[in-house]
Amino acid sequence: MKEKIDDFIAPLCHESIDILYQDEHILLINKPTGLLSLSGKNPLNQDSVHFRMRKIFPEITLVHRLDFGTSGIMILALNKAINAKLTKQFQCRSVQKTYLSELFGHIEEDSGVIDAPIAKDSENFPIVKICEQSGKLAQSHFQVIARLRNPTRSRVLFTPITGRTHQLRIHSLAIGHPILGCDLYKNQHSEKLASRLLLHADSLAFDHPITGERMSLHCPCSF
Repeated sequence: MKEKIDDFIAPLCHESIDILYQDEHILLINKPTGLLSLSGKNPLNQDSVHFRMRKIFPEITLVHRLDFGTSGIMILALNKAINAKLTKQFQCRSVQKTYLSELFGHIEEDSGVIDAPIAKDSENFPIVKICEQSGKLAQSHFQVIARLRNPTRSRVLFTPITGRTHQLRIHSLAIGHPILGCDLYKNQHSEKLASRLLLHADSLAFDHPITGERMSLHCPCSF
């Protein structure tokens, strides 16, 4: 069956990108919600983190991406050689990331690991699916920070063990507690309970590609 084409057109993002750290090799930023990490194939989706930052740093490259609705910390390389060094850290999983999120309902357990393999869903692009047969290993650790009311929701700190596309979003749905504001992985009520995807890249720890120094940065959450 022919794969569906993503016809999503991103609304205009008026929020600016905040720089959290900068040196001659790397740049760490706070990506606003509602901004693409990389410009899409559709010319109407030109605005993105890469598009904006390249105007200031012509050689800049993305080391990783955040989903359109996800806000928070991203690392960018100021040249290709630095990108290669950072990419190796992501590949060997030495980069540690945490995310703050608010999920529908009250999660019973205080903490745990969601272990559910993820596969592409060619019939419903860009959605992915949980699939024991064809899915790749995907694991997410979660810790409940608070159980809140009005609406009933759980504030959670996620530490992804793997880094699959849409991993935290589909894993949350898989345990019956979709992320509030998520348009792809939702139940009857969860998307309407927030005006944005309540998922924020809270912290990032990695080895500086030149000095080897372990760096850990935190990015304040707006929700």
